[in-house]
Amino acid sequence: MTNETADGGWRGWRAAAEAALYGPGGFYRRPEGPAGHFRTSVHASPLFAGAVAGLLCRVDEALGRPSGLDFVDMAAGRGELVSGVLTALPGDVAARTRAYAVEIAGRPAGLDQRIEWLAEPPKSVTGLLFANEWLDNVPVEVAEVDSAGVPRLVLVREDGTERLGEPVSGAQAEWLARWWPLPAEEGLRAEIGLPRDTAWASVVSRVERGLAVAVDYAHTAGARPLFGTLTGFREGRETAPVPDGSCDITAHVALDACTLPGGRVLAQRDALRTLGIAGARPPLALATTNPSAYVRALAGAGEAAELTAAGGLGDFGWLVQPVGIPDVLA
Repeated sequence: MTNETADGGWRGWRAAAEAALYGPGGFYRRPEGPAGHFRTSVHASPLFAGAVAGLLCRVDEALGRPSGLDFVDMAAGRGELVSGVLTALPGDVAARTRAYAVEIAGRPAGLDQRIEWLAEPPKSVTGLLFANEWLDNVPVEVAEVDSAGVPRLVLVREDGTERLGEPVSGAQAEWLARWWPLPAEEGLRAEIGLPRDTAWASVVSRVERGLAVAVDYAHTAGARPLFGTLTGFREGRETAPVPDGSCDITAHVALDACTLPGGRVLAQRDALRTLGIAGARPPLALATTNPSAYVRALAGAGEAAELTAAGGLGDFGWLVQPVGIPDVLA
């Protein structure tokens, strides 16, 4: 079903965001990359890449230390995470690691030659597939309840002007009823996450053995926002979502809807603490015995605290999906 209309440039949010983010001249094709507009865990501290490297080592052990170990960085930006992971890996693991960056933009100049740059993930993965803030940029339709209590698709023009379109129907209506039921109250909104469920299932299907992890702004059943979460980001600031290619367009992810059998969702703070990122301050005595070490440890504690903070990055959801191995974060 298409939600495009013949008059006035109106179309559904999914088509509008797809063009604005990934079309010719789209936001994610800009030379500055995502880091020029918003801060993720990857940009907050090298501790995050170190933790992901530690997770890859756990996967490696669970796989029996194979001769070829894959690390796939979905929505790789300009390769910051995959580069950091390779740097943080022990030498023997790095020597066996096949590193892939999956991104629609062109390969950055000067990127480590060990990293293979792809437009889509490899067809077969044995190792760790890691999707940091990917699913929130998989475009979705937006639904809004009209004055009669009926959820309708929201249509939008390139300048961000909105109006209501046809009633939500078919598979989209089924998804709403199961995962984000809207009370019959005018103005309530939801993002229909069906394309994200499909996208996640598709990449997980490429993992022969190993682990797939999606990290994102998230919500789960029982705590859905009343008016949705669709928003924009430009140059580090939240802004109105305008689908003209000038800003990021994002919406939080219903990670529980994406979860496949055997998977689970946990908070980033819990995942990182399991991987040794605690944020504890170093002992004050270290300031006397080794001042430079104390300063380094204090800086690291501050970065760890940011990655695990309540109300901030620590609230991100981690969808952990083992394939043929135990849950290495249990």
